Amino acid sequence: MNFKMVIVTRKDLDLSKGKLAAQVGHAAVECVLKAQKYAKDALAEWLDAGQMKAVLKVPNEAAFYELKQAAERAGLTTALIKDAGHTEIPAGTVTVLGIGPASEATIDKVTGHLSLL
Repeated sequence: MNFKMVIVTRKDLDLSKGKLAAQVGHAAVECVLKAQKYAKDALAEWLDAGQMKAVLKVPNEAAFYELKQAAERAGLTTALIKDAGHTEIPAGTVTVLGIGPASEATIDKVTGHLSLL
């Protein structure tokens, strides 16, 4: 079985590549920290399998909340990242949503309809 993590970004934010990369990194770290507490087996499988990640996109912030709810209903680890506001965007702006790590099949049931960034 394959395991992965997905990070979902917002198409409606005009972030520089560096800022977006930092936000994706925040989500990946937060998902790992949460998985250490709540999804140890999935985390171990994901780490052993090479830490596969995919970065996907949604049109706006509202889509994050729908996706987050669907992921949590499926029992998946989630991490919604809000920016500190030190650089490009106002403090509290929701930038990315991390989901997983978990089995690819389980994550794809929630995110399989989304396009790659």
